[in-house]
Amino acid sequence: MPKVLVSDPIDSAGIEILSQVAQVDVKTGISPEELVRIVPEYDAMMIRSETRVTKEVIEAATQLKIVGRAGVGVDNVDVPAATRKGIVVVNSPEGNTIAAAEHAIAMMLALSRHIPEANQSVKNSQWDRKRFTGTEVYKKTLGVVGLGKIGSHVATVAKAMGMKLLAYDPFISTERAEQLGCRLVELDLLFREADYITLHIPKTPETLHLINAESLAKMKPTTRIINCARGGIIDENALAEALRQGQIAGAALDVFEKEPLGESALRSLGKEVILTPHLGASTAEAQVNVAIDVAEQIRDVLLGLPARSAVNIPGIYPEAFEKLRPYLQLAETLGNMVSQLAGGRVDFLNIGLQGDLANNESQPVVIASLKGLLSQALRERVNYVNASIEAKERGIHVVETRDASIRDYSGSLHLSAKGALGEHSVTGALLGDGEIRITSVDEFPVNVAPTQHMLFTLHRDMPGIIGKIGSLLGSFNVNIASMQVGRKIVRGDAVMVLSLDDPLPDGILGEITKVPGIRDAYTVNLQ
Repeated sequence: MPKVLVSDPIDSAGIEILSQVAQVDVKTGISPEELVRIVPEYDAMMIRSETRVTKEVIEAATQLKIVGRAGVGVDNVDVPAATRKGIVVVNSPEGNTIAAAEHAIAMMLALSRHIPEANQSVKNSQWDRKRFTGTEVYKKTLGVVGLGKIGSHVATVAKAMGMKLLAYDPFISTERAEQLGCRLVELDLLFREADYITLHIPKTPETLHLINAESLAKMKPTTRIINCARGGIIDENALAEALRQGQIAGAALDVFEKEPLGESALRSLGKEVILTPHLGASTAEAQVNVAIDVAEQIRDVLLGLPARSAVNIPGIYPEAFEKLRPYLQLAETLGNMVSQLAGGRVDFLNIGLQGDLANNESQPVVIASLKGLLSQALRERVNYVNASIEAKERGIHVVETRDASIRDYSGSLHLSAKGALGEHSVTGALLGDGEIRITSVDEFPVNVAPTQHMLFTLHRDMPGIIGKIGSLLGSFNVNIASMQVGRKIVRGDAVMVLSLDDPLPDGILGEITKVPGIRDAYTVNLQ
């Protein structure tokens, strides 16, 4: 049974899901040295923000398949090291969406009305109403930096409160921004015009200290900044100085460059600053949601299925994953099949998306095809994380094509590969119940379900050839489960596809090719 290490506090709902498929060891508060020592025992890890999965941990992990972070960010995981080793890293990009968005809104309102300071004043037996005169957010301009799930929800709520909305997000279309009531602008314009700026972007080399002395100097003296995203996006020393000088009116921070927050110039400031201890996801509902979400993904990976929110699998986003999930197994199957038909050492792969499939995100299908293509050579070493890397290192040239006009099925996939046995192709589709069907082999039409043991022949369409192959297989005690012939013209070339109950014995393939009319024969074994 697989073993899962839970090294940070996780809601019991997640533990229950994992316990259905694995032995779960909950060991919180362990040291980095202890983690390096015990990680070789585990197939999966489930963490939150406290455990650091460093390069040393990754290198020590001999059987780790997945690291699941119950939350949005993965700052505490060395994702490049995990990717190189083929370890899936997943998070829960939507589990705490509402919690984080509501905290950003709460911070904005608390900052506008000086609620923390006013609360403390009353508790200190004071009643100084004039000192806490606030500012309304109604009709003010909110600049949303990052229109992902959380930023979009903040924008929706802010619009309902009567705020004007600017947004910066280089990955969002103008149409999507307009749907949310936002005017999409460049960052400099947002800095100059916004009364409030709320950050909802990841920490990357490009966003490190995005808010710095230079950008703060562009803002109005009435601007207030809210950061419930990631520490390090704001240069905290520059922010403290801007607040002291009155360059901007206020800031509310839930995240910091170093956590817990140590010595900081922000601590000495008054009601113009609100600081909370990384509470964005700290609601009872969010803790349950992220625990369930990540636990389900770990369970799926341990069962051999792809994860829906892997941060190190290019192009597999939750929305695309759910839509394309049925096609991923089809792509793997076709990739495995065409690899064997082409002789294994493939140097070229063409991936053709047809019908409705041509109008969808292609990267998940491409990755699944490569995983299938390399599965014979690499077995369990290849997965959705490292398939693209392994293909590139082997010099496999990948070409992607689309043709929405092909409508034999609602969506189909065509793979052609060139290898040691020449160029071969297979096409497959899904039936209404999700069953995979092979619809063509080397451009000959067929309609067969893939099975574990299959025999393909290229032959002359002539009387008696099917009987000869059946008799030959029978003489070797090989039972035929099903057989179908695909041809383009009568008495021309044809392909025969046989599903077998057993693998072919050694040497029989050579005997098959000696049968008059047989041009070539190939075996395919699908696990």
